[in-house]
Order: sequence, then C-alpha cells, then structure tokens
Amino acid sequence: MSIYLTALVKCKPGTTAQMKGYLQQLVAASTQEAACLQYELYQSTEDETQFIFHETWADQPGLDLHNGQPHLQTFKQQIADIIDGTVTVYKTDRAA
Repeated sequence: MSIYLTALVKCKPGTTAQMKGYLQQLVAASTQEAACLQYELYQSTEDETQFIFHETWADQPGLDLHNGQPHLQTFKQQIADIIDGTVTVYKTDRAA
C-alpha cells in the first residue's frame, strides 16, 4: 500500500538559495531509492522561503529505510542553522 506525504520546509530569510540547493540534492538522492515512487519539490509563489514536498513511497518499510538514509541525515545537518522552525510532515490518503 502506497504512503503519501506532504512535507513543508521553511527557511530563514536570506537563505533561500542555499536551502533550495540542499533540497535539490535531497531530491536527487531520494529519487534513486527503490521505494520512491514520487519525490517532487515545489516552492511557494507567495513566500519564497516556503518549500513543499509531495512524496509517494511504495510501502512503510521503504519509507522507514528512506528516513535512515545517510543523505537525509546529511540534509538535516546542512539545514540546522537555516531552517525556520521544523519540517512539518503530513501523512495522507487520497480522498475518495
């Protein structure tokens, strides 16, 4: 059963380009994972510091594996000083 996630990441003003670079590296690495069916990055047109991920994972074990990947751990370290708040993740199902 597929897992659908929407994740929100906001950076501090003046760090948008840096955050975007880190996010793009994360997308490149994550889309290489076997369980990754979708990993798309969007940027708000109203607030350039707001980024949104739409993710689809094949199953929970695949998502669990993703959450332990070195590239995700590196990303968390890279953004520690430029993130505004925390990453908000919504686990969803498609509405019928």
